[in-house]
Amino acid sequence: MIRLATVAVTMLLMIVLLAPLQLASIIFRWRLQQAIPHLFHRVLCAVIGIRIQEVGARSKTAPLLILSNHASWLDILVIGAKTPVVFVAKSEVAKWPLFGWLARMQRTIFVERERRQSTGATAREIGDRMVSGDAVVLFAEGTSSDGIRVLPFRSALVGSVHHALGESTHHDKVMVQPMSLAYVGFGGLPVGRALNGRVAWYGDVDLIPHLMGILTSGAIDVTVTWGDAVAYDMSADRKAIARHAENAVRQMTTAALRAGPPKKAVAPQSAPTAEPAPAIA
Repeated sequence: MIRLATVAVTMLLMIVLLAPLQLASIIFRWRLQQAIPHLFHRVLCAVIGIRIQEVGARSKTAPLLILSNHASWLDILVIGAKTPVVFVAKSEVAKWPLFGWLARMQRTIFVERERRQSTGATAREIGDRMVSGDAVVLFAEGTSSDGIRVLPFRSALVGSVHHALGESTHHDKVMVQPMSLAYVGFGGLPVGRALNGRVAWYGDVDLIPHLMGILTSGAIDVTVTWGDAVAYDMSADRKAIARHAENAVRQMTTAALRAGPPKKAVAPQSAPTAEPAPAIA
């Protein structure tokens, strides 16, 4: 319970200190609006005990669309702690108490998945954000999984690549980078089928009990793996883009889960010092 209280107090203090500055940054379009959520996520990860191992690096070339798998609400904290990004989330999240407000303060792009006619508008907004300099993260499975499997990637919103190019007069290509999230350790133990449900949040699992379970448990080890970024132009097929990213994410996730949590370094033992030979009288 001490850990839970620490997280709650830290989160409250950061909201009180950072929310007014973030709101002003959004209104006046300061670049600080990208840095503040990044700081918020880094601090929360440290307090919660999320240990992130990063393999590879995010592309620095813009416009950039990041296609990732999705296993837990923790994904937002993990990705946000590693790099300043904008997320795409289902519209229901905007209505959640506190979390919906936090998502709006992080400039999240909301999509109404039940309304097919809204897909085009959302893709245009994603494209506009990328052209303006935001790196956009799209959880391409369309839902969260058990963290072990990678579900088929949906291609509808990948069409934002074409919208970005259509709106830009300075870019003729958009970078698309696959990224894998693999939760490999929980409470000091490798995450297998037995512990997987403690970390992954999917299906009909209620958010609050799952959140409480995370905040009152031990450290969490997660591996973030960046794939090769690929440049696409207007002729690119969105379904082909999604398939390529899906295959890359599946391979990276499998490799990370097999490798498990980082091995603790063992200090080398010094060679025993030879005792001096007894003096001969």
